[in-house]
Amino acid sequence: PLIHALMEYDFIVLFPVNPVTLSRFRKAFAPSGAKDDPIDADLLLELLNKHRNHLRIWMPDDVKTRALGRLVEARRKAVDLRTRLSQCLRAELKNYFPQAINWTGRSLTSQLACDFLLKWPTLKAIQRVRPETVRKFYYGHNCRRGDVIEERIGEIRTAKPLTTDPAIVDTSALTVQMVANLIRTIGPSIARYEEEIEKIMATHPDAGLFESLPGAGAAIAPRLLAVFGTDRQRFESAVDVQQFSGIAPVTERSGKKTWVHWRWSASTVVRQSFHEFAGLSIQQSTWARAYYDMQRERGKNHHAAVRALAFNWIRIIFRCWQDRTPYDEGLYLQALHR
Repeated sequence: PLIHALMEYDFIVLFPVNPVTLSRFRKAFAPSGAKDDPIDADLLLELLNKHRNHLRIWMPDDVKTRALGRLVEARRKAVDLRTRLSQCLRAELKNYFPQAINWTGRSLTSQLACDFLLKWPTLKAIQRVRPETVRKFYYGHNCRRGDVIEERIGEIRTAKPLTTDPAIVDTSALTVQMVANLIRTIGPSIARYEEEIEKIMATHPDAGLFESLPGAGAAIAPRLLAVFGTDRQRFESAVDVQQFSGIAPVTERSGKKTWVHWRWSASTVVRQSFHEFAGLSIQQSTWARAYYDMQRERGKNHHAAVRALAFNWIRIIFRCWQDRTPYDEGLYLQALHR
């Protein structure tokens, strides 16, 4: 909120300081670990006055790109929230009504699943209705495979409850209905986010560049665009992007010991964007599949191999971004051959 307020004044120049930087600077003068906000304010001022050459001025991107960045992050959080709620729903159903997991289809986040559980939250409730009512319900939710519907109706007729204890069934049914209601309300909000993202991508000058990446699609391309932005001076090299995203590991050396570990100081959303894109590119890019297989043959697990692939993808995307040129698989394969 403070940054949003300060952005309203053109004459103010903002220098972001990593909290880790301030913490280490404080410990240099207070090894005991003592901390106080007024002292931190003085240390920040000293950093700005005496070490400004090590700091970088924060330059906000254009309005369209910043809006896109906030939209894709909000959409990602909404999807994660829906996933957490579906896991809670599954766990609650396993306590008293596990049959509903199969009768509601493959996904507990679907409209069919939510409506089913809100209408019939217990086995006793679904067994009271006529088979024709169940058929109409499935047909009304675009489930029209007659063999599947009849199989489920047969299972409903013969199913036995996991428990009949009212203390468990009644309370769990209320919880299931609450969670199903929440999931049902999140779906339209995610769709609204996606509509707004699509509108911005339709008019953004760099949209074609990121949409040309194999496997990016409607969900990942906007997230990659939001990471890079439109300011070509923001990152000096691909290494900056690799480190900023957390894809590049951290190497520590002391004497004869070397330790390579995960980079903690990085945005989770940005790291996920590159990781998920690299994983999707394996299905659509020849060289990406070959590189992933090579990493697996060397003994790396799936996620380590995908991160290594993402590390290479960042170099390629950075070059396309700098040159404002869409990705061309044929040209890159020719370069690899040379």
